[in-house]
Amino acid sequence: MQFTDQMGHRVAPPAFPPQRIISLVPSQTELLADLGLGERVVGITKFCVRPQAWFREKQRVGGTKTLDFAKIAALQPDLLIGNKEENERAQIEYLAEKHPVWMSDIGTLAHALDMIRRLGQLTDTRVRAEGIAGQIEAGFAALRASSEARRKLSAAYLIWRKPYMAAGSGTFIHEMLGEAGFENVFADRARYPEVAAADLAAARPDVLLLSSEPYPFAEKHLAEFRGICPAAQIRVVDGELFSWYGSRLLYAPAYFRQLREEIGLIDD
Repeated sequence: MQFTDQMGHRVAPPAFPPQRIISLVPSQTELLADLGLGERVVGITKFCVRPQAWFREKQRVGGTKTLDFAKIAALQPDLLIGNKEENERAQIEYLAEKHPVWMSDIGTLAHALDMIRRLGQLTDTRVRAEGIAGQIEAGFAALRASSEARRKLSAAYLIWRKPYMAAGSGTFIHEMLGEAGFENVFADRARYPEVAAADLAAARPDVLLLSSEPYPFAEKHLAEFRGICPAAQIRVVDGELFSWYGSRLLYAPAYFRQLREEIGLIDD
């Protein structure tokens, strides 16, 4: 059987459903676990920390951008699942010459839901995949309904320190900021721009969100940013719930609602 990935490539696993899957992306690894594929996933990356049992027990094949080709070959996979942004193009092209590789391309919530449903078809877990996607859709629909009449606060979302890097347009984080009730002050910049302290000060965000990943911002960094944006509310936020686009999205609406309550956008 042949399947089309989100980059338009045709993928034909040697057997259906595939029995020896390697996941190259943390958020998609968690999704595969929630699809019930514990016995069929044979490899993950060193950043695939969920589920914790998989992180402890399954073979790791390097980092998302530093894949170990020898370890991958030794596992004899009949399917690799990656992502356009999180994996390196040259590495994926090399692997695709030797193994079936299915790639996601996620920029919006709609793309994430499409990915979940397509992986359900690809792995013969359609019922579970549809259940997960349906719950996510319902959760975000309820979140939108509760916030339609509320003013959006301007926000800057930082993913890195030294240098400061923010989430700009064209990113899944940008999409999640909108869903959470914020207007991205760096929406005029693409991808993950480097920003100076002066840029942050000039943007005057109502809220400054410091992500827990990939840079591990913590409470100890708050004072640093109070000096730059003294009028902003500053929060360290769960980066997984803003950037993971698999089944972790099940938990995002409730988290966003709680965050809005903390900063004063209290839902009825």
